[in-house]
Amino acid sequence: MRPLTYRHTVTACCGGSFTLAISNNLAPLFFLIFHEDFGLPLSRITLLITLNFCIQLTVDLLAALFADRIGYRPMLVGSALFSAVGLLLLGILPFLFEDAMWGLLIADVLYAFGGGLGEAIISPTVEACPMKNKAGMMGFLHSFYCWGTVIVVLLSTAFLAVFGKDRWWILPLLWAVIPILDAILLAIVPIPELEAGERGEGIGTLLCRPLFYLFLFLMLAAGASELSMSQWASAFAEAGLGVSKTVGDLAGPCLFACLMGLSRVFFAAKSERVNLPLFLTVSSILAVGAYLLAALASSPALSFLGFAVCGLAVGMLWPGLLSVAAARFPKGGTPLFSVCALFGDLGCSLGPTLVGLVADANGGALASGLLAACAFPAALSLGLLFLISKKKRDA
Repeated sequence: MRPLTYRHTVTACCGGSFTLAISNNLAPLFFLIFHEDFGLPLSRITLLITLNFCIQLTVDLLAALFADRIGYRPMLVGSALFSAVGLLLLGILPFLFEDAMWGLLIADVLYAFGGGLGEAIISPTVEACPMKNKAGMMGFLHSFYCWGTVIVVLLSTAFLAVFGKDRWWILPLLWAVIPILDAILLAIVPIPELEAGERGEGIGTLLCRPLFYLFLFLMLAAGASELSMSQWASAFAEAGLGVSKTVGDLAGPCLFACLMGLSRVFFAAKSERVNLPLFLTVSSILAVGAYLLAALASSPALSFLGFAVCGLAVGMLWPGLLSVAAARFPKGGTPLFSVCALFGDLGCSLGPTLVGLVADANGGALASGLLAACAFPAALSLGLLFLISKKKRDA
């Protein structure tokens, strides 16, 4: 048997990105089933989304404080195991409680903890691997979240259509196989554990660097630029294609995720010949155009085209900014990635919320909400231009 290399490590980390996609996208497919089978009001079910988000934010912060002390391997394996146990319990616990919501909440806490742990530690692990073309590897790594989203939605929907909604509980048990296998792989692949003198600078040191705050702002804007559009994907599919809500739920999110994934794979293949900050700037400007087209187009079809182009435009923003930040703060370590992920997640919450609030204030006009959200990629492009000009001045 050939010895395992750091390429196997990257493969295992890609499995972690895929697992995160399972954790974030599987349960929402069952929300109406939970409502119908367990008699849970939708207002209680949405607590699962809020709790998942809050736990991931908390874990991002804790990882920034303690990750370098604990080590990469325990956190990577722990991430996969927490996700696996959470998914297994998602298919079991709701039937064991008189109030099924308690079972759902316990499962949600566990796989959200695993997902947050993975989000915080997977990127710095890949960045620490002694390999060339790290920016390309980062894009390739994050593309697996996109493919995971598409595969989970399509296969799970097909399963429910063939075997019936009453057998939904089998799906979490089946999907749990992936993090279980990934935990085994993560336990044996080489992990670039850091020696004491090589650990990250720490949050305190990073917070004393003014440029670090710019990157936090950029990450927030990147998360908002991505989620403001993707969270409204179903509505765009319905409006742009005139399809049913069921088809819209599939076509919208899946198309957006596919285009995001394609942009990340393309960059991974071409990254060694690309100026990453300039590429991100052009991408953010293209995202501005996509938002404007989606919001202002005279026909639903053109609006849907804007939504589709946005998937391509925002694909590399998050992983690309992580790579640029790692290059600017080479000793940032896990705290750098964790706090950047924290602000990216804040943007993921802020962006869609703004779209909804502005749309409601304008009689439910989604176009007005998207027009307001155009501010996020616009601010991102300005921030990146400032970053490029500062680098030239410092050179």
